[in-house]
Amino acid sequence: MAGKIPNTFIDSLMARVDIVDVIDSRVPLVRKGKEFQACCPFHEEKTPSFTVSPSKQFYHCFGCGAHGTAIGFLMDYANLGFVEAVEELAEGVGLEVPREKAVGHPTQPKESPGRLLGVVDEASNWFQQQLRTHPDAKKAIAYLKGRGLDGRTCAIFGVGFAPDGWDGLLVALGTNDTRTQQLLRAGVVTRRDSGDSRKGREFYDRFRGRIIFPIEDHRGRVVAFGGRILGEGEPKYLNSPETSLFHKGSELYGLHRARRAIGSENRSIVVEGYMDVISLAQFGVENAVATLGTATSRTHLQRLFRLAPEIVFCFDGDRAGRDAAWKAMQVALPEMQDGRQLGFLFLPDGEDPDTIVREEGGEAFRARVNEALPLDKFLFDTLTTQVDMGRMDGKARLVSMARPLINQMPAGALQQMMLDRLSSLTGLSGEQMGKPPQTKVAPRQRLRSQPLEPGQLSPMALAISLLLQNPHLGTKIENPEMLQQLELEGAEHLRQMLQLIKQDEGFNTARLLEHFRDSGVHSYLEKLASYPTSIHSEALHRHFNDTLEKLLAQQDEQRSLHLLEKSRGQGLEGGEKQELLALLDAKKQRIEQVSK
Repeated sequence: MAGKIPNTFIDSLMARVDIVDVIDSRVPLVRKGKEFQACCPFHEEKTPSFTVSPSKQFYHCFGCGAHGTAIGFLMDYANLGFVEAVEELAEGVGLEVPREKAVGHPTQPKESPGRLLGVVDEASNWFQQQLRTHPDAKKAIAYLKGRGLDGRTCAIFGVGFAPDGWDGLLVALGTNDTRTQQLLRAGVVTRRDSGDSRKGREFYDRFRGRIIFPIEDHRGRVVAFGGRILGEGEPKYLNSPETSLFHKGSELYGLHRARRAIGSENRSIVVEGYMDVISLAQFGVENAVATLGTATSRTHLQRLFRLAPEIVFCFDGDRAGRDAAWKAMQVALPEMQDGRQLGFLFLPDGEDPDTIVREEGGEAFRARVNEALPLDKFLFDTLTTQVDMGRMDGKARLVSMARPLINQMPAGALQQMMLDRLSSLTGLSGEQMGKPPQTKVAPRQRLRSQPLEPGQLSPMALAISLLLQNPHLGTKIENPEMLQQLELEGAEHLRQMLQLIKQDEGFNTARLLEHFRDSGVHSYLEKLASYPTSIHSEALHRHFNDTLEKLLAQQDEQRSLHLLEKSRGQGLEGGEKQELLALLDAKKQRIEQVSK
């Protein structure tokens, strides 16, 4: 498992990336004064309301409210995860994304991802060449034709052939020790076991006598391979091992090619094998992907839900298929936010998507997908077959089985409707079944709940908003020592920003925001970064310092009220009386200054 991307690298990346270039290459921008404009890519509009600020390195749409940094734009526009967006930006400016060493994991030999990608790409080309020219390729071609695949489809998916020899690829590509080590780290060759008594080379080809299916990452780069054996033998399917390029639990076969279709269909279909994906695509069903020899993971689901709100799992109708569907459902429940849908399609015994689509055609398969069992029906149909619904204890058993599953879902309308369905099946009210546990909001996340209506910002929120939009304000604070006294909610975030600006006056809005990417307040800070303050540039410093003074006064007011209340009760201790008098005197002076 790769370690975390260091925060220092994220900051360095944001300092080098130009958000104007990132967005303009995808959404053509037009200069408008100091900023750039375009029709928003996130909603339909005829008059441009989407603005990009070079100085802030931040975009904002005044129509739909979309906003963020270059990283956030790629995440929303291209449906990428955070790490994927960072990798995309880093590649664009020629940086290699470093990873922190994971605790408890040995340090792996350092290898440039670009070099390994080149090695894997060469291997893919070699496999495809063997399918065209190798004397033994006839049986591979016969197999593919027997499965109904045509040459055009095989070429689109880069299908290849690994001859049944020990070191064909190694001899062709492993021209020296360095290249051989790269092939080893890329997972296309393997090392002979130390206990193997056979003589010969230390390394040999991992894939032999197999149809080869290149596995692409989210950018369409080949990162690994899957191989289907020709004839008898085990394993029937063999995947590349985990490498620095390839993580089975995060990649989905065919996802890069299916992205556009998933978006247009508003639905993704998850099947079990390479041949299923390829055959479906050949018959026009292009929104299908497959897991790579692993169970469905939350990472898989998160990637698919970023592309479309509905996922349909397609499994064999036998016991194994239904067990796999049940496991997939359990993994999916925590991801079932309102607006998302989950379906389960079970095929007749002995059939899979590959055979069904060849027998019935693409439209018939789509019709089957449209009739997939929805989440509620699959869950309750499965559970009610395991209890006697004619008995009270059977219904009680249903509640004990279903309730923990439903509790895993995010609170919202969908979860409530699932509870209502359980209530109608058992005759019990929600109160009788017990309320689901409520998720507590962590203290650091409370800042998000503050309103953002015009004129409604608290002094703390206004100070943070002004600083985010104008980081240079942090270099000219009239009374910087007072900030160390602040204990109000949000004060720690304000101090962190000021410390960053003190260390590097080149901080802009985007760099500040990315520093808080992993915090619970990042979304709220993005809103503050786009909040309209309408303060003239010449008055910004004065307004910012006045706001800081208000924060100090607000804290003094809270402290004095606490001490006054304490004085009426248990009494004041030590120097608290003098502290209260000083606070009241300071308040009096502020009132006199305002009244002058």
